[in-house]
Amino acid sequence: MAIQIAILNLMPTKQETENQFLRVLGGQPKAVDLTFVKTATYIAKNTSAEHLSTYAKFDDIKHRKFDGLIITGAPVETMQFEEVQYWNELKSIMDWAKINVTNTLCICWGAQAALYHHFGIDKVTLPEKLSGVFPQTKAVDDALLCGFDDTFYIPHSRYTGLDETAVARSKGLQVLAGSTETGSSIIKSTDNKTIFLMGHSEYDTDTLDKEYKRDVAKGIDIKPPCNYYHNNQPLSLWQGTAKLLFGNWLKHYVSAS
Repeated sequence: MAIQIAILNLMPTKQETENQFLRVLGGQPKAVDLTFVKTATYIAKNTSAEHLSTYAKFDDIKHRKFDGLIITGAPVETMQFEEVQYWNELKSIMDWAKINVTNTLCICWGAQAALYHHFGIDKVTLPEKLSGVFPQTKAVDDALLCGFDDTFYIPHSRYTGLDETAVARSKGLQVLAGSTETGSSIIKSTDNKTIFLMGHSEYDTDTLDKEYKRDVAKGIDIKPPCNYYHNNQPLSLWQGTAKLLFGNWLKHYVSAS
């Protein structure tokens, strides 16, 4: 039987994000069925209504059980959580997942939102955008990091970070990996129900390049992504690690039985 994964896709580039998850979740030992989910309280402006019609609403799936749920990042990180139009709906989905989903994987702003909702940990504004591919160091041995080198790379792209003091104090959380540049990068809840990824392991090789050129075109004063360009071309340092990360998630947290 295929592993059932729901993906709440909050990214503005929905089709590109879909392809990224199809890539990292595809080719695994067990077949994976994906159900893409959209919010009912906010209608995406950058995706056609025809394409969004292929997505399910939360009301369409809340009667089901899922092996895994992925909550993506979203371009709302500079807003207070309560100011986000779909915040109440997202809280309902996160509460539903605690009962109806084996494990939830939250990414970037999705991770910040879940840490705030479940643990009261707020985000903090960074001095400048954190953009690039940063080395990460394992803090502990964990099944999620099985087969990883002691140092590995993850892309990051965000204007906010975490209250690291609050993370360290929380008895319900365990930091699995991080670095001085990014802070805590991979965190899990001690009940093994939720994993928080502050980076974007799912990104394609050219995603940071597209984001950087988009920001420059908007007139934003921003530095090029760190540890990313070689001879003016994007350099991939994380694709093998990403495949391993999502494979470990499926094997050890989603379908361990």
